[in-house]
Amino acid sequence: MRRSRRSESGQLGGIEAVVFGMLILVVGVLVVSNAWGVIDAKTAAREAAREGARTYATAPVSDASQAAALAASAAAATLGEMGYSPASGGNQLAEGTFQRCDVITWEVAVRVPAFRLPWLESRYSFFTASAFESERVDPYRSGVPGDPAYGGQATCTGGDIVPATP
Repeated sequence: MRRSRRSESGQLGGIEAVVFGMLILVVGVLVVSNAWGVIDAKTAAREAAREGARTYATAPVSDASQAAALAASAAAATLGEMGYSPASGGNQLAEGTFQRCDVITWEVAVRVPAFRLPWLESRYSFFTASAFESERVDPYRSGVPGDPAYGGQATCTGGDIVPATP
């Protein structure tokens, strides 16, 4: 019985395909991870903006600066629970005033890390995700500037206070 010897010819040009295939796989995972990071950061910014606007509009204070401080801390706490922190200048009142029936808009911006993996955190950021949320300052609360002279019986239409019809 005769054994045939296997030749190694043809193996020289194929082993690098495994290395380059693994490199492409790693780069592809990082690209998909970055795309998911943008979606995750945008969702976190939207939730924080919603919480900040809601807190500002219903703040149990009568001063605009106190309402803004409460809203900023509520938005920052929401971002903190989701693993983010606000970008510089990205957790603030965008427009509106703390006055009965006024529509305010709260802005939150979040830095999107280059990649976000459970065991490795990126220090680099190429994008910023931002979100805006609007709320109407509570028209039936006491202590808010712009109290109507109608004993609290009023409704808001287009930012103006309209007395309720008897």
